[in-house]
Amino acid sequence: MEYAGVPPETLDTRIADRLRQLRAERGWSLDQMAQASGVSRASLSRLENAETSPTAAVLGKLCAAFGLTLSRLMAMVEEGFEPLLTPDAQPVWCDPETGLLRRSVSPPAGALTAELLECTLPAGRRIAYEAPPVAGLEHHLYLLEGRLDLSVGGTVHRLSAGDCLRYRLFGASNFETPPDAAARYLLAIV
Repeated sequence: MEYAGVPPETLDTRIADRLRQLRAERGWSLDQMAQASGVSRASLSRLENAETSPTAAVLGKLCAAFGLTLSRLMAMVEEGFEPLLTPDAQPVWCDPETGLLRRSVSPPAGALTAELLECTLPAGRRIAYEAPPVAGLEHHLYLLEGRLDLSVGGTVHRLSAGDCLRYRLFGASNFETPPDAAARYLLAIV
């Protein structure tokens, strides 16, 4: 896993520590966490020990079990709050499975809820989320470049550059790029 300015092993360790803390705060065993998230006990153990880097899909499942957005989890592993975040300081995370690049444009803040992300999904890739981390979040996805099929609640929206899709997320969602086009988009979460 990559994150701007933070060595991958350090970020994996921070995420592992935070996942372990979140599970402990709820008093859940690894088995209970596995049942709540749909992630195997063995995988959870490897993640909590920073033996493997989590994928976006796995983090999505864990965040859903904890009732957190992925951005909120990432903010928990960052240090401090600065109201201005220059491009070189904006955290960038790369999903090792899909190649999704996720830049946290908004300065992280535990007390603030809105988030702005810039994401790039390579051509021919698909990310499926079984459930939202927090039901009912409002999303605004503005496609800057490329093409993207976004399935929300069973309805597929075929987006081209310049399209903006506004939706509230209650169920499963899928992000998919065609074999010949990547997608670069802004995602505002409220």
